[in-house]
Amino acid sequence: MSSRLLLGTRKGLVVYTRGPSGWRLSSVHHGGNPVSYAVEDPRDGSWWAALDHGHWGQKLQRSRDQGRSWEEVKAPAYPEDALRGDGKPATLEYIWLIAPGPASQPGRIYLGTNPGGLFVSDDGGDTFTLCRGLWDHPSRVQWSGGGKDTPGIHSLVIHPNDPDHLMVGVSCGGVFESRDGGQRWAPRTKGLVASFLPDPEAEIGHDPHLIVACPSRPEVLWQQNHCGVFRSVDGGARWAEVSGPGAAPRFGFAVAVDEVNPDRAWLVPAVSDERRMAAEGGLSVSTTADGGQTWRELRVGLPQEGCFDLVYRHGLDKRGPTLVFGSTTGNLYVSEDEGESWALVSHTLAPIYSVRLSA
Repeated sequence: MSSRLLLGTRKGLVVYTRGPSGWRLSSVHHGGNPVSYAVEDPRDGSWWAALDHGHWGQKLQRSRDQGRSWEEVKAPAYPEDALRGDGKPATLEYIWLIAPGPASQPGRIYLGTNPGGLFVSDDGGDTFTLCRGLWDHPSRVQWSGGGKDTPGIHSLVIHPNDPDHLMVGVSCGGVFESRDGGQRWAPRTKGLVASFLPDPEAEIGHDPHLIVACPSRPEVLWQQNHCGVFRSVDGGARWAEVSGPGAAPRFGFAVAVDEVNPDRAWLVPAVSDERRMAAEGGLSVSTTADGGQTWRELRVGLPQEGCFDLVYRHGLDKRGPTLVFGSTTGNLYVSEDEGESWALVSHTLAPIYSVRLSA
């Protein structure tokens, strides 16, 4: 059972801990500064936070003592010869993701960034190098901006039994797979639909919002994007839409999958990409137990009128029976029964960018 919750918010890293009477605010770090992503490394317990300072650029902070002290880690830099798709020199614009590597690679840490670079460290984050295999992929000149002006790498799936088997989600580029530790990559977008492209079934240019895998069945992948909810049962070789017409979870960002059952998933739906707010004016969580053939709406404990919450791609997490999500309006909700009922933890937080449960 998780005992700690790390929130990346527009006004800092906010930490909650579970006590006898439930979840309580424990501490705030980097107060006043936007924290785009925060995570605890399960291998050594260190905390990581990516800070979006705006004028001062992107910063990385690491704590080896669970927030009692922090040290700035040099943020990655693009090589001088690295050019964006438009020919301009590439510079670090945003850190979307901090992903600790597997236990078999104790020093490995990945960063997903704009303008489309995956950075890798093998010394615990002291130094980072650009994954040239992905950066130099011939399709990169076709990648475009999604929520930002340039492509962003926001998702990384590391196969639990093979650390060299990687999958990334690129907005707007698509899904890419490597089986040799990042040296070579291939697109994995068959079955996806991108209605905003001249060719909706083009291999390159899709906008996955988040890609997650079932830990016990990593060949089963889930994603949301502008055109629906999609699932793959063969490691991304083929995707199938699991949100038919009229289904509640048609558009959104976040998705969580059960640790054991690959057919169980949870999403927080929004109206559409044009109207990014809670569907039907009430906040709900959609869940499926049969791989997306049917869906249920979970609303117990959630507001059902005048609701404008949106949940970003990293704003939902699950561990055991606990599900947590945070919204753009600063609301934080927790369920201890796999989403059947929800409790409001706080309604006074700044917009929430990331939600991560830890041990």
